[in-house]
Amino acid sequence: KNKARLVAKGYSQKPGIDYNETFALVARLDTIRTLIALAAQKEWNLFQLDVKSAFLNGILKEEVYVEQPQGYVQESKETKVFKLNKALYGL
Repeated sequence: KNKARLVAKGYSQKPGIDYNETFALVARLDTIRTLIALAAQKEWNLFQLDVKSAFLNGILKEEVYVEQPQGYVQESKETKVFKLNKALYGL
């Protein structure tokens, strides 16, 4: 089973403390080739992009705090963090 955890500030994580497993979803090479061939045949535009995201599924067992996202920082509360009350998808 693939599991994911919300991790804020990846550079300060410690294996076994902040996370137990890592997972990166990667498409199979034959799937990518098929998609490119289909796009070429149908004359579709094809774009590539990288997405940074974190996924949480199910009930949170630990207390999880995150910083306020850039662009959504509340005035006079710049140093505050948010405590997550429930699992999120696509944070």
